[in-house]
Amino acid sequence: MWKLIKPVLPQSPAKAPGPRPVPDRLCLQGILFVLHTGIGWEDLPQEFGFGSGMTCWRRLQRWTEAGVFDQVHQILLDKLNAANRIDWSRAAMDASHIREKGVPGQGSSPVNRGKPGSKHHLICDGNGTPIYVLTSGANVPEIKRALDLLDGYPPIAGRPGRPRPWRRFAALLADNAYSSAAFRQACRERGTEPLIPKPKTTGIKGLGKLRYVVEQTFALLHQFRRLAVRWERRLDIHDGFVSLACVLICRRRLINWTR
Repeated sequence: MWKLIKPVLPQSPAKAPGPRPVPDRLCLQGILFVLHTGIGWEDLPQEFGFGSGMTCWRRLQRWTEAGVFDQVHQILLDKLNAANRIDWSRAAMDASHIREKGVPGQGSSPVNRGKPGSKHHLICDGNGTPIYVLTSGANVPEIKRALDLLDGYPPIAGRPGRPRPWRRFAALLADNAYSSAAFRQACRERGTEPLIPKPKTTGIKGLGKLRYVVEQTFALLHQFRRLAVRWERRLDIHDGFVSLACVLICRRRLINWTR
């Protein structure tokens, strides 16, 4: 993974007087340690040599602002597409609530007794590979971010010809929270057939067996303890962690499917 990340790292700022900066690779290991364990930055073990928690946080901030993990995620999606491991026959969309600690200004969660919370909005392919993730307040309806998921991710390359945007998936699977005539029309305008049950109906037969992949992807994302509970006051830092988690999931799948 370091070989993928190193070429897209921004140039380090001019060296200031003082101790020698901690190497980028060690800071990345410290960031990964926080992502996996969910510990606070101030609790990062010094004996591991990652540098201080604040050093790792500043490096994460700089890399997030430069879009490093988004670029690596895109590179891995291109590689998966080149290996014919992106399932273009269908995509799945859903949202998942997460708790938060010390984050001001977020909406009250309708599934956690009105306590403050956040929500991850996710779209994945038919294999459950994460394509794009957004974060919002817990009280934001899924349909409000649906078009952002449709149009927010750049085209996926890796195959001969022009890069293929994700919106050319043959079908989009979603639950009735996305039931909207306008949204269905937007999907069809993008060449995707929406398979979305209408409210107060029995649903579409067999849809649940196809949509399980999005729940599986949420489980993979939230196994990273820093994402299961949102601690970051800054949304961009939290989203940087989300992008890094997507990188780890895609890299794992690329290794398992192309070995």
